[in-house]
Amino acid sequence: MKYLIAGRNGQLARAFIRRLEERAIDFEAPDEYHFDITDQASVSHGVDSYKPDVIINCAAYNLVDKAEQERDKAFAVNATGPRYLSRAAAKRKAFIVHFSSDYVFDGQKENGLYSENDAANPLNEYGRSKLKGESAVLEETDKSLVFRLSWVFGEGKQNFIHKLLEWTKNNEYLKIACDEFSVPTYTNNVAEITLKALEQGVTGLYHLTNSGFCSRYEWAQAVFRDLRINKFIRPVTSDIFNFPARRPKFSAMSNDSLSRLLDVRIPSWEEGVRSYLRERKLLHE
Repeated sequence: MKYLIAGRNGQLARAFIRRLEERAIDFEAPDEYHFDITDQASVSHGVDSYKPDVIINCAAYNLVDKAEQERDKAFAVNATGPRYLSRAAAKRKAFIVHFSSDYVFDGQKENGLYSENDAANPLNEYGRSKLKGESAVLEETDKSLVFRLSWVFGEGKQNFIHKLLEWTKNNEYLKIACDEFSVPTYTNNVAEITLKALEQGVTGLYHLTNSGFCSRYEWAQAVFRDLRINKFIRPVTSDIFNFPARRPKFSAMSNDSLSRLLDVRIPSWEEGVRSYLRERKLLHE
């Protein structure tokens, strides 16, 4: 089996690269210059050249607020690119894995966590681009697996924990939203579960998150507690930040369907956070 990873510089791709290297699995992870998923010719040439059995699409435009002004760019990366990849995969009879987002939901559900059967209704351009992307993949090929993720964190600087620790250096106290709820999801757990799903031949659309859910305020509290950081965090409502993009207040997804299918226990978000802090050598127990 040979893997082709798109979006090699992102935190999710890094987790896959590490896992594949550890298992001595053959893979290619070209840079964007050589494998631009928004360019159909680049995609076709890359897939023909690398001849993968599995394509893992970690490329994403995830600047939620900028997407309101850069709609075309967001849709090019999050919707058109996945369609090109899926089309090329189908031509080669390769399998494709693609990642979507909890922001396909509007946050209005009141009875439990979101399941795969709940209707999507994104509130912002980012969410709409991700919904379009997951539909494109599933339309182009049956040999596909789409995972919706949420509040992803891993190696890199584009995640809440890294930003939180940077804010801590420069501020006497922090204001963190207490009215947005979802599931912090660790890239290492995503990579592990994805590879297990591939081994078992799973296809279709599933929610892949750590277990449980929390507010951003609770997430920040957990990080500070684990690292023994004594700094005041004031819980505030998210509207004080005046973000350009509307966000769902509650977009926590259930991983029950996937857990049962694979017969696995997916770690809690708290366990994921502690694993991340250990790996980054920030947590000393």
